[in-house]
Amino acid sequence: GFAAQEDTNHTVEWALFEALVKTRLIRSRQTSNYHRCGRTDKGVSAFSQTISLDVRTNLKAGKGVITPDDYVDDGRDDETNGDSEPQEINYIMILNNVLPENIRVICWTPVETDFSARFDCKSRSYKYLFPKGGLDVERMRIGCNYLLGEHDFRNFCKMDVNNGVVNYRRNILSIDLQRYSCDANCDISLGDETYWMYALTITGTAFIWHQIRCIVALLFLVGQHREEPEIIQQLLDVDKHPNKPQYCMSADFPLILFDCSYDEKDVKEWIYDTKASDQLIKHLQSLWTKQMVKTDVTKLMLNSLTNDFKSRNTSEDLSDNSSLIDTLCMGVRHKVYKPLLERPKV
Repeated sequence: GFAAQEDTNHTVEWALFEALVKTRLIRSRQTSNYHRCGRTDKGVSAFSQTISLDVRTNLKAGKGVITPDDYVDDGRDDETNGDSEPQEINYIMILNNVLPENIRVICWTPVETDFSARFDCKSRSYKYLFPKGGLDVERMRIGCNYLLGEHDFRNFCKMDVNNGVVNYRRNILSIDLQRYSCDANCDISLGDETYWMYALTITGTAFIWHQIRCIVALLFLVGQHREEPEIIQQLLDVDKHPNKPQYCMSADFPLILFDCSYDEKDVKEWIYDTKASDQLIKHLQSLWTKQMVKTDVTKLMLNSLTNDFKSRNTSEDLSDNSSLIDTLCMGVRHKVYKPLLERPKV
C-alpha cells in the first residue's frame, strides 16, 4: 500500500521517506510539511500519486522558496557561478537512484508554501480494469448513471470510524465504462467478445475507504443479472436503507489511481527529466514484454484446450465464462444467490 504502517516497512511512503532522508532532501517526515493526495491500499497501483513537502533547494528566491530567518547571503555562490542563477537540484534523478525499482518520481513543480497536495486537489480519477466475460455492459452503464452527483455512499464503502470518518457524502463528477483495448490474438472460438478488456473510469472530488471496489462489486452483480441496475439507486437512498447489506468487494489489483487534478494557478507546469523518463519507459517496456509473453502462453494453452474439447463433439456447454469475473470477486460464491436487500445488514 501507499501509507506508512507501524507493522511493516513494505509501503511506498516508507521507501519514499527513507530516500528523502538518505539524500538529505529533508531532515525528517515530521518537519517536512508533508501532504499526500490520497492513499492506495495494498495491491492497488497509482500512476500519478501526488505529494507536497518542503525540500532542500539551491535557489535563494522564487516560488515556494523558504528563506530561514537566520539566513545570511555571503555571496560565495554568486562568485562561483558568476551572474547566472544557481542550478536547481535534480530531484527526480537523485530520488530514483535510491528508490526501489517499482517506485518512481516522474516530475515535480514548485508551489506556494501554503499548497497542500491533499486539500488543494480538485479531483481524483480512478480506473478499474476487467474482462467482459459474460457481463452485460449496457446494464452496468445504466447502474453507473445513478452514481453521478453528490450522494451518501455509506452503502458503497468500508466504514472507517477509527479514523474519524462520519461524513459519507461524496461527489462523483463523471463515470465512464468503455472498452479500451481488444486482444487481437483472441480466437473467435473462445467466445468472441469474452476477452475484450474494459475500463471503468470514475472521477470525483474525494473518495471513501474502498468506495471504488464496492461500486465495482455491485456493478458486477448488475452485469451478471443477479441484481437490477436500480439496486444502485436504492442503496443510495440511505433513508430507506441506512445500513449496508453484506457483500464482498472486488479485487484490489485491477484498481489504479490514475490522475490527480489541480487548479492551474497552483500547478502551472510540471518539470521532467529526460533521462529519467527514458529510463522509466524502457523499464515499463521490459515489464510489458514479460507480462505479454506470459499472457500469450496462457492464451495458447486456453485456445488449444478449448479447440480440443470442441473437436471431441462433447455435449458440454462452453459458454459459461463466469470464472473470468469470479476471479475479481472476493469471498465465497454461494450456489444459490441471495438478493442484496434480503441479506443481513452491517
